[in-house]
Amino acid sequence: LFPTDAQDATQEILIKVITHLSSFKSNSSFTTWVYKISSNYLLTVKGKKSKEFAMNFQEYTQFVEQGISDVVSYTQNLGELSLLEEEVKVSCTHGLLLCLNEISRMVYILGEILEFNSIEGGMILGMTPENFRKQLSRSRKKIRNFLQKKCGLANPNNPCRCTKKIDYLIENRLVDPNNLRFANFSNRSIDLIQTIETLEQSVAIFRSTANFKTPNSLIQKIQKLINLTT
Repeated sequence: LFPTDAQDATQEILIKVITHLSSFKSNSSFTTWVYKISSNYLLTVKGKKSKEFAMNFQEYTQFVEQGISDVVSYTQNLGELSLLEEEVKVSCTHGLLLCLNEISRMVYILGEILEFNSIEGGMILGMTPENFRKQLSRSRKKIRNFLQKKCGLANPNNPCRCTKKIDYLIENRLVDPNNLRFANFSNRSIDLIQTIETLEQSVAIFRSTANFKTPNSLIQKIQKLINLTT
């Protein structure tokens, strides 16, 4: 939920990768090795702001059902509405992932969003392929069931739409119109969902979210670190 968390984690993970290159063994791909380091770090790091907003599925259901409005009172400007709609969509899907416990969330991200197979995923998380498949199946079912029952993007029969939650999230300071964390007007993931025809909507909702650009300040720090180690 907080890009600053992601930036801090990216920097720490890259430092670990660069300073532990000598420990890489060819019994796995380099990508798998990097993801293993990343996963270990993310599962053990303390002080993540996102933890403060984590809910279980029942609590998140109640949250989604609150404050649905057919009219957006904050603004009628189409450009602003487009950005706010995207902000709500990405914030909501990130919040949904937090309903899973940390291991289940990591399994879902690796297996469903990043498309690692069970052998690779199991190697990354230190579990058997069979265990990875079982956990992925359970996580996938929980996410799919929620989206099919509550999300209008996954199921048009549901009343909830991203625009209908704009006022509520702004009023409760969960979205700041003056400091959007996720919205990218030139590459809206809401629009991309409709182009992913080979996947069910619950998966497309997550895979459509664009990668966030690495800040130049972070790139410069990494370059300095690489120069020091070479």
